[in-house]
Amino acid sequence: MKLLLNPIALCLCMLLVTGESVAQVPDGLFAGEAPLSFTLTARMQAIMKDRTQPAHDSLAIKHPAQLTYLSDSASRAVGTIPLALVVRGNFRRKATNCTFPPLYVDFPKKRVAGTPFAGQNTLKLVTHCQSDDYVVREYLVYKLYNLITDLSFRARLARVTYVESAKKRPVETHWAFLVEDEDDVARRNNRRERKMQTPFNKVDSLSLATMAVFEFMIGNIDWDVESRHNVRLMTQPGTDKLPSVVPYDFDHSVIVDAAYASRADDTGQRIYRGPLYPGWLLKRVFSQFTELRPRFYALYTSDARLNEAYVKQTIMYLDKFYDLINSPDAVKSRFFSGDKDGALFASFSH
Repeated sequence: MKLLLNPIALCLCMLLVTGESVAQVPDGLFAGEAPLSFTLTARMQAIMKDRTQPAHDSLAIKHPAQLTYLSDSASRAVGTIPLALVVRGNFRRKATNCTFPPLYVDFPKKRVAGTPFAGQNTLKLVTHCQSDDYVVREYLVYKLYNLITDLSFRARLARVTYVESAKKRPVETHWAFLVEDEDDVARRNNRRERKMQTPFNKVDSLSLATMAVFEFMIGNIDWDVESRHNVRLMTQPGTDKLPSVVPYDFDHSVIVDAAYASRADDTGQRIYRGPLYPGWLLKRVFSQFTELRPRFYALYTSDARLNEAYVKQTIMYLDKFYDLINSPDAVKSRFFSGDKDGALFASFSH
């Protein structure tokens, strides 16, 4: 159900913009663009069988492992880090959905200094699940949102070789990517995570509108602000500004097109799940997306890892989004269906 926001509260919310705080200069693991290359050696058979959701995170099994990272050319081993791998996730954790589960990589703080993983503690590793193609596609969705705002999760693509320490499974190499820790996202943007339920009208309007339009653009409905499902809320300490929203996990989106994804409409029909906002606000968001259109498209047309058919399919899907936001009638129908008297939509055309 779309939520009608109080106009006065909305004006106050607009004091905060999507990338409002000056981010610190990024460095380290997530500043790089080139894919990493590393090997994970562990009892992979045990990891593959570890699919039961623990009652609490503290009860999760930590599988001893070694990470051997390679040179930039991936031609030689540079160093080895002892660490732990923890099976994570909900949907992708289940063997019926993914042949290979997503992982946490739990780094020992004292052993990562001087390595590409310096300063890291525990990171999500998004693995291949059913196909390497889905990994690269979801990684690019993170890159799309990075173009919109610095207040976003960064990702680092990696070519990962999985080695069974008991030598009962063959060596496999797949695409994967690491996701920036949420605390680092907060620190980089001078923020602090808000870990309580928060309704739409208590979230910064421009931030939420931007994210909701983005999720609409990529065809993703697998998120919820109030329950913090696939989003994080971040506040700016020392101010009374409303929290901003930071999305993640995009594998169920139409643009990723994963075979296992569950969608409300398998035809790829876009569904807007954001609040009912004034036309001038959505017009502002659409303007930013229009400015970024060439850079959005370039992410796909310049990536040699994608096959030609997928690139063509994705560009066509994005074209439909831009056709829609440039049609006032379509905008009114898709974003203002709850605006019975047309008062909110009126400012869209001014």
